[in-house]
Amino acid sequence: MIKNLLKTIATAIVVLPFMVAAADPVIRLATTTSTDNSGLLAHLLPTFEQQTGFRVQVIATGTGKALRHGRNGDVDVVMTHAPAAEAQFVEDGFGRLPRQLMANDFVLLGPSSDPAQIKHSQDVHDAFRRIAQSRAGFVSRGDESGTHMKELAIWQSAGIDTNFTGYAAIGQGMGPAMLTASEMGAYVLADRGTYLAFRDKLQLEVSLEGDASLLNPYQVILISDRKYPDLNHAGALALSDWLISPQGQQMINDFTIDAQPLFQATYKVAP
Repeated sequence: MIKNLLKTIATAIVVLPFMVAAADPVIRLATTTSTDNSGLLAHLLPTFEQQTGFRVQVIATGTGKALRHGRNGDVDVVMTHAPAAEAQFVEDGFGRLPRQLMANDFVLLGPSSDPAQIKHSQDVHDAFRRIAQSRAGFVSRGDESGTHMKELAIWQSAGIDTNFTGYAAIGQGMGPAMLTASEMGAYVLADRGTYLAFRDKLQLEVSLEGDASLLNPYQVILISDRKYPDLNHAGALALSDWLISPQGQQMINDFTIDAQPLFQATYKVAP
């Protein structure tokens, strides 16, 4: 009898995660187009789903819209890359348990002819000034994404008003923005991951990289269980826990295109 009882308990322990998933199997994740377009989510999520029984429904959009989905309670968890907006999101009580998940960097892309002479610039702020002063073309996502927020912050720090000839805000994601810039022979700020995924489709090259201010950190943030108690909080926590687990972090590091890593895992366990 005791042997059978132990067997029953062991079976229950193994099945428990799948029982939780079965109660509410769908996790709604609002995230940036960069994590989707780069192929990172297609690399990560099938393993998570297979191991847990959950199914992740991805809403890929700009960071601003992703956080609005969180504020409205339309999703269970967000994965974004705009530190100031994320801090405000948590401070306002809509997000909880923010975790530094990974990072990559932004690169300034442009035509090989380099009409603004970016390659002679001292830093990204100098590069942006050169673009405005030369009236070279610049394509902005214009979509309240993390990339758009970073771009606007650089213009502001450089002391440049974007109302100059050649500046075009298109209100679309990273892929379309790079393709538009490629067709126009213009400059564009892009995250490295999406650039590497699209590189073969572009007539653009990296005009500037490596500036410390171009670091691009990502966080995964759960939605408030107090404001929205009916969301799939168990599933959201399971996804967040898996992403920061040794396996999740290793898979992030292992994701490459042409042997180049696109993201670096950054989660560190508190001492």
